[in-house]
Amino acid sequence: MNVATLAAVMRERARLSSHDAWAREAILAYQSRKVAELRSFAVARSPFYADLHRGLEDAPLERLPTVTKATLMERFDDVVTDRSLRLADVERYLETATATDRFADRYRVAATGGTTGRRGVFLADAHEWIAVLASYSRAYAWAGLSPGLTDRPRMAVVSSLNPTHQSSIVGATVASRFMPTLRLDAITPMMDIVSALNQFRPDALVGYASILRELAQEQAAGRLLVQPRAVMSASEVLTDDARATIQAAFGVRLTNVYAATETAGIASECRSGHLHRYEDLVIAEIVDEDNRPVLDGAMGAKLLVTVLFSRTQPLIRYELCDRVAAERGSRDDLPYAVLAGIEGREEDILTLGGVSVHPNVFHSALERLPVAGWQVIDEDGSLRVLLAGAASVDAEAIADAVRRALARAGAHDVPVAVDMVESLPRTALGKAPLVRRASLATLRH
Repeated sequence: MNVATLAAVMRERARLSSHDAWAREAILAYQSRKVAELRSFAVARSPFYADLHRGLEDAPLERLPTVTKATLMERFDDVVTDRSLRLADVERYLETATATDRFADRYRVAATGGTTGRRGVFLADAHEWIAVLASYSRAYAWAGLSPGLTDRPRMAVVSSLNPTHQSSIVGATVASRFMPTLRLDAITPMMDIVSALNQFRPDALVGYASILRELAQEQAAGRLLVQPRAVMSASEVLTDDARATIQAAFGVRLTNVYAATETAGIASECRSGHLHRYEDLVIAEIVDEDNRPVLDGAMGAKLLVTVLFSRTQPLIRYELCDRVAAERGSRDDLPYAVLAGIEGREEDILTLGGVSVHPNVFHSALERLPVAGWQVIDEDGSLRVLLAGAASVDAEAIADAVRRALARAGAHDVPVAVDMVESLPRTALGKAPLVRRASLATLRH
């Protein structure tokens, strides 16, 4: 990161920090103003939105049509507000792009993993990219770090080195003498990750929940010897047991960060442990399968996100299939609403014996086992449970426990097999999903 970019991020971060002292009413008024600006810009410059919102110019946000990833990609050339952009050109660029490259010398381009269908491609110009970086900087600040000219924490990130993954592009952007950064691929052998971290000695450790849990076990065993000031989990569901294991090993409070490629940060935990929403950057409507708002405290089927700083590729009521719940009531520490929980994607729910089975069913049966990690695979109605790093467990007893948990959920006579593995298979982006279908793209051991 050069001095000019760092200064721009710090200015934007300071602007966002000033919002932390606002009254709740001021946050809502700011949202209304920014939504109006976004809608006006999108309708004026995007043929897609001009058509989609025709006749709805005065309608409230919640009355506007929703936009899916499939539609966004099918209509990409009409969605974007730079009329010279073409998806075919961007796709060709991504074939050879590195994490430091910019399409047309202007746009940062990140792609989603595509595990739920066609991958999404998302562009950001210089101004939008500053907003993305400031969004992540807010998460660091709320975790107790304030990267800048006077505080230069050593940052280690264990996630993906895929050059089209947003975390890789962010990492490549911020890596500099102002923020020494070590990026490690989660699919690297654990002994090599441990060695690199021991040599680097990070002040902040960031990674997927599954990899942080493995690193916590390495720390507890005395092989990993680091003393981070902050540990941050992102991009995977964080279970209570994983949180406890990680916090006990590193001796610091874990910060959970909720973000997406399309939005950057959506919410993160403050020092009091409240998962505050970034309402001055993203409006996230929690809705059911039919896009109707759910009550506070109830888990939604998806989110409809409106990214207030999006201009190149406006996102207005864009569907994310994430299951989250809003907390009832409010907190006094910050003016932003709070999420009560995150349960992952709607696609994580399996249909077994004609019954929808939530991942929590497996958490109850597997979370307390003395293993490094677990993964449940749906093989056309039969389940295979993978247990990594198991010391001494009774596979048949575990299979019985899973079958009983399924029966309590109404799914009877589901075949369950348990396999011991050295490590859990990970996606090409290095994630180790707790629940997956056998048809998911090839995973790596």
